[in-house]
Amino acid sequence: MLTYAIGDIHGRHDLLEELLEKIRDHAGDRAHRLVFLGDYIDRGPNSAGVIATVRGLQRDDPDRVVCLTGNHEAMLLTAVRHPSSLTHWLINGGSTTLGSYGILDPREFPAEVIAWLKTLPTFFEDEWRYFVHAGLRPGRDLRHQTDVDRIWIREPFLDTDYDFGKHVVHGHTPLQPATPESLPYRTNLDTGAVFGGALTAGVFEDGKGPPVEFLQTL
Repeated sequence: MLTYAIGDIHGRHDLLEELLEKIRDHAGDRAHRLVFLGDYIDRGPNSAGVIATVRGLQRDDPDRVVCLTGNHEAMLLTAVRHPSSLTHWLINGGSTTLGSYGILDPREFPAEVIAWLKTLPTFFEDEWRYFVHAGLRPGRDLRHQTDVDRIWIREPFLDTDYDFGKHVVHGHTPLQPATPESLPYRTNLDTGAVFGGALTAGVFEDGKGPPVEFLQTL
């Protein structure tokens, strides 16, 4: 089976639709899985469209579409529960998400969207790889990794050449220029789609940890 892992989308529904078409063409008749690494929302113009598309894909094929949560989804859910944290989310791009839904208050979000976001895991693994939004804490057993690290960590994850036992596939830290970073123990697929970069999918084959190639839309 091929696995396509997709980096941070951030409301760029246009790029997502183009990338999904490229994935369909690339996969052809081969069985494949989609793994979304989180940060569907904020900053870009059409977070509502992104959520609708990703939810629809997962609903239609739940065994082959994995949707992880990112720190921006976490900020939204916190703003819904605790209005005092609203400003923090808004300054990190939440206002564009509200606008895409035509609402002014996160408590006005469609209930089914909030319910779906609450179900999203912070971690997925197959036989060869760990998939996570931000990364993992080096030196810590996988059983003791925290959700906070999985969706927020940068250092020491990014500057430590650490073998977690499987290749780690992540996003969260945008790369400039818009070129994915594939290292021996990890691959970063956040190529800054919302900052004028590309939306990137890593292509992974069974039996191999690192990606065999990348697909991108600009």
